Amino acid sequence: MGYELGDRLVVGIASSALFDLSESDAYFREHGEGAYRRYQDERIDDPLRPGVAFPFIKRLLSLNDLVDDADDGLVEVIVVSRNDPNTGLRVMRSIERHGLPMTRAVFTQGRSPHPYIGALGMSLFLSGNRSDVVAASREGFPAGHVLPSAATYDDSDRSVVVAFDFDGVLADDGSERVYREEGIERYQAHEASRKAEPLEPGPLQPLLRDLNRIQQVEEQRRLEDPSYEPRLRIALVTARGAPAHERAIRSLQSWDVHVNEAFFLGGVEKVRVLEVLRPLIFFDDQTTHLDPAVGSIAGVHIPYGVANTDDIPAGQ
Repeated sequence: MGYELGDRLVVGIASSALFDLSESDAYFREHGEGAYRRYQDERIDDPLRPGVAFPFIKRLLSLNDLVDDADDGLVEVIVVSRNDPNTGLRVMRSIERHGLPMTRAVFTQGRSPHPYIGALGMSLFLSGNRSDVVAASREGFPAGHVLPSAATYDDSDRSVVVAFDFDGVLADDGSERVYREEGIERYQAHEASRKAEPLEPGPLQPLLRDLNRIQQVEEQRRLEDPSYEPRLRIALVTARGAPAHERAIRSLQSWDVHVNEAFFLGGVEKVRVLEVLRPLIFFDDQTTHLDPAVGSIAGVHIPYGVANTDDIPAGQ
């Protein structure tokens, strides 16, 4: 019987999100593929520097210590890369040198790797390559573009704080369409009249579900050992305010998922909360909310729905 992925949180990550490849990419653009292959082979034992998503991946994988059997882990992270197998050797050795328990990889030699998201049961694909993320989102996959960030995190902190926007991320863009087409007053009335009517799930609702499953394991640990303090916390950070907040809460309830904290900001800049909350990663469908925050947190753009009509074809 093969290795099963169905009962785990599976994340696919491109080397461009896991490591800082700015130097390597510059060399590739200047010298071409053949020289780039030699460049990487000559530096195969020089570990790549951590990239924007590295702290999130490292701490997410640390949650596997909640189970005794390493082969029965809660989290599986798979490298999904445009590198060819030869240049991918440096990526895999860097993973080993950084002590990340990642053993599986897909290398596609220049082709977009997103078709393998569904095949490997991923509830999240992260990449620094925007075109790959847009292509994945167009096909309905849960993909996020990791934005450049200057954020740093304390290595001694073991907490795993994950933050989500709501519309266009956890939920579909139905309400966002009303807001953009009819204005704020009509939007508020629309949401108030439908407060008990759940929205359809958005691209990252399955990720929240999988994170909740890990939280259930932590809660069982806390019940057995009252001194145990759960490490995984999930926050909702949304521009919704009253009365539109209730439909978001009711939607989460109907999907049987939950968050630990919720910030209904009603148009207040999200960066004010994010700088205090300090999530390891924050998912939003609008770069206008992410750009002010990436100096202090790792931001991921979800190119989904009406807020991203330049990327996503009409009707999707």
